[in-house]
Amino acid sequence: MFGLKIKSRFLLLMTGILAQCTGSGQKDDRPNIVLIMADDMGYSDLGCYGSEISTPNLDRLAEHGLRFSQFYNGARSCPTRASLLTGLYPHQTGIGHMTSPSDNQQQHDYNLPGYRGEMNHNCVTLAEVLKDAGYNTIMTGKWHLGYFDQGNWPLQRGFEKYYGIIDGGANYFKPQPPRGLTLGNESIDAGDNFYITDAFTNYAIRFIKEVRNENSKPFFLYLSYTSPHWPLHALKEDIDKYRGSYLNGWTQIREERFKRMKKLGIISQNVELSPQDSREWNSLTDEKKKEMDLRMSIYAAQIDRMDQNIGRLIDEIRRLGEIDNTLILFLSDNGACAEGGEMGGGRPEDLESDRGWVLSYGRAWANVSSTPFREYKHWVHEGGIGTPLIVHWPDVIPPKLKGRFTDQYGFIQDIMATLVDVTKASYPTEYKGNLIPEPEGISLLPVIKGIDATVHHKPIFWEHEGNCAVRMGKYKLVLKYVAGQEQKWELYDIESDRSELNDLTGSLPEKVKELSAQYEDWARRNNVVSWDTILEIQRKIREQQRMNR
Repeated sequence: MFGLKIKSRFLLLMTGILAQCTGSGQKDDRPNIVLIMADDMGYSDLGCYGSEISTPNLDRLAEHGLRFSQFYNGARSCPTRASLLTGLYPHQTGIGHMTSPSDNQQQHDYNLPGYRGEMNHNCVTLAEVLKDAGYNTIMTGKWHLGYFDQGNWPLQRGFEKYYGIIDGGANYFKPQPPRGLTLGNESIDAGDNFYITDAFTNYAIRFIKEVRNENSKPFFLYLSYTSPHWPLHALKEDIDKYRGSYLNGWTQIREERFKRMKKLGIISQNVELSPQDSREWNSLTDEKKKEMDLRMSIYAAQIDRMDQNIGRLIDEIRRLGEIDNTLILFLSDNGACAEGGEMGGGRPEDLESDRGWVLSYGRAWANVSSTPFREYKHWVHEGGIGTPLIVHWPDVIPPKLKGRFTDQYGFIQDIMATLVDVTKASYPTEYKGNLIPEPEGISLLPVIKGIDATVHHKPIFWEHEGNCAVRMGKYKLVLKYVAGQEQKWELYDIESDRSELNDLTGSLPEKVKELSAQYEDWARRNNVVSWDTILEIQRKIREQQRMNR
């Protein structure tokens, strides 16, 4: 028996040694990767991007890392997440619009290749690629890439450990099925004294500890918060930090952010503040002012709590002695959310409770979150697709870049290319019998290393709900879809007019022709159909569902 114990210990020791080595016999010194995504957070909502909201942990990451002033998401939750995890345009993954929710399998399945309401299998995820490259792959938080086919759940798409919500949103205090919690592939109760942002972080820390006890391979953590997506649910201690801070109104708060953004160098001095998209604050009654102050205070508290949790996660990585060789990326899935109307959705009496669903802060405050840009989530003007991107990697970012902004622009598809480059992983042309398109992004590693070279030499594209855009160099061609109206392109010089206030279509018709032709070619190649067609399909689906009742 004693000999068996010695033999078992020897095998365990050898397994641990082997786990530290690559196939070449060298210690695996590739970085851990932590990819953090906020939900519905606007461009100017972090302290290090001009906000009054307290985000000291993200601010410290920015101070010792690199910030992008021009980084783009996909304008909406599902399309962004599809592109983030696959490096493809969302229409290539089957999520050209949205993922069907838990209560309606057909809602966003339009029986078209680019619009199935579920992520298809002609793509690979970051987790699949990095797992095959020898990484531990763990995820906590919001999935929102397919509810009905469990073959599209996190554990089936490359993650080894998962805790979170499969659907697109949940009650922060009492998540209930079908918008409940999942551990692995099984439903799990929230329990008492629950707050979802804390829980996502708790499990992220737990999973990191577990993989460290199992082996010494580098880990990839995808931490996908629901904060600050509605419903407005926050802890009283966090709300009380902000209560009364917003009684001066959105006009003043927006102007103050705008000044700070220029002082920080986030935007250039020639950028103008876009027009206010709400009624005047002083036209509100005192009672309404208090309500709107509370709505914004809860929203701020949600971001504050997320930042506190990011601090806890960083402390754990530092405790492990691995902070210097951990690449941390933080961004948001779309621009500020104006859903719920000008003054916000839901019943005011549900504020500061665990009730309410479409309980939001409203377009008037979203206009502040979008400072200084136009539009919001859904649209592809800068306010809808612009996101903060913070990159923290002490071992690699040169001292001259730390605390600085880069003026290079990038978009969500670049994350796959960057992480493949960083980890020396292999991106497949075929996976589990399915052909895989080439990734659409470009590695940002040269930017992170401070190599002075333009990254994007080809145009990048967007389409969501008929809202379309092309970015090539300093020019951006953009269209806002309005049903029943003639659709007209707008052209902007983003270098001199980031707020998109001076339309150049009249003075540069050849540039409009060039970029619009590139857009049409891209749309044909990437399963994009007109939004009028999708609206007609939606009408037929609703009619069929009424007939089946």
